[in-house]
Amino acid sequence: MNRATTGTPVAVTGIGVVAPNGIGAAAFWKATQAGESVLDRVTRQGCEHLPVRVAGQVRGFEPGELVEDRFLVQTDRFSHYALAAADLALEHARLGRADYEDDPYAVGVVTAAGSGGGEFGQRELQRLWGQGPRYVGPYQSIAWFYAASTGQVSIRRGFKGPCGVVASDEAGGLDAFAHAARGIRQGSRAMLVGATEAPLAPYSVVCQLGYEGLSAAEDPERAYRPFTAKACGFVPAEGGAMFTVEDAAAAERRGAPVRALLAGHAATFTGPGRPEESGEGLAHAIRGALREAGLAPEEVDVVFADALGTPEADAAEARAIREALGAHGAKVPVTAPKTGTGRAYCAAGTLDAAAAVLALEHGVVPPTPNVFDVCHDLDVVTGSARVAPLRTALVLSRGRMGSNAALVLRKGPGSGTQ
Repeated sequence: MNRATTGTPVAVTGIGVVAPNGIGAAAFWKATQAGESVLDRVTRQGCEHLPVRVAGQVRGFEPGELVEDRFLVQTDRFSHYALAAADLALEHARLGRADYEDDPYAVGVVTAAGSGGGEFGQRELQRLWGQGPRYVGPYQSIAWFYAASTGQVSIRRGFKGPCGVVASDEAGGLDAFAHAARGIRQGSRAMLVGATEAPLAPYSVVCQLGYEGLSAAEDPERAYRPFTAKACGFVPAEGGAMFTVEDAAAAERRGAPVRALLAGHAATFTGPGRPEESGEGLAHAIRGALREAGLAPEEVDVVFADALGTPEADAAEARAIREALGAHGAKVPVTAPKTGTGRAYCAAGTLDAAAAVLALEHGVVPPTPNVFDVCHDLDVVTGSARVAPLRTALVLSRGRMGSNAALVLRKGPGSGTQ
């Protein structure tokens, strides 16, 4: 994805965030930089008495204020988040209809999703069994589907370029960037890329109860504490992020802010339930992403960790960072802002990518909320943010089923605090 390997630098020009700690890039970054934790008891209707007690819930999101009624009735909450985040990403990039109406085939969409439209699907199935098939709405056939967000964003905006959905476990959020970069290299003017999730409907939560590592802790401050001796798993979250990516030179010509460059990506698969092998696979992905970016390990200025939150998985990730980055691995700042918002499955990597781009812009490494007593040989940033000259960020993601991904982001030549 860098000039050396493709000849086409791909730029991030816009970020749209709908997260438990804020809606919009500015609100999200303010809370992330401050290290705010918004984890709380689950209050979503129908979930109050389930074993998952703590989660990261999006607050203050009114879909009817952001999305037209005709799209709301066709879609689940996870697509509502995607539609709103896509609007924010386009606005952030200053990309309007006038920029692509001459060629709608020049813009595409790629998303990743894991949980799909569980809330919508549950409601319609309840109608089926409680009232009969005549009471099931026609959109049941599409609203639950993990590809729904890609389809609805492209239809609503009139994007007719390359569109797709990545199904590669939780690492799909980062893998989607590679697909978007390929679209740009193949001639697309712009791509909307990202992931959003809404896993806090009763049906969706029940499906998660078998996940190894899901935290059952009741204290929000202790429920998600990766890299510590008291790590007891992760807590789920909803929301996510969408990005506008473009050819860097084309973005500069139209006066768009080049906030970051997609420099390198690599992915591996090591199978489920194998922490040791996941560490090896993640290390391999890190080395591959750096190789594609044309960077040495010591050029990484900050690592946004996957931070699953189980002792075995945390140890494997710590080893992967140290092995892939060598001596630099024990010195580079490592952070996991998601400990304050929860782990949003496929969208966790996109929220980390949003935080990484903003960290590069501001020269600030955000802290890891609720984590203090780190028990691994890593320089985990805790307590408060750390000011540092940042040029390169490494974002990591692993799926519970064995997918691993690493994404390298470079500070854009025109990035700032716009």
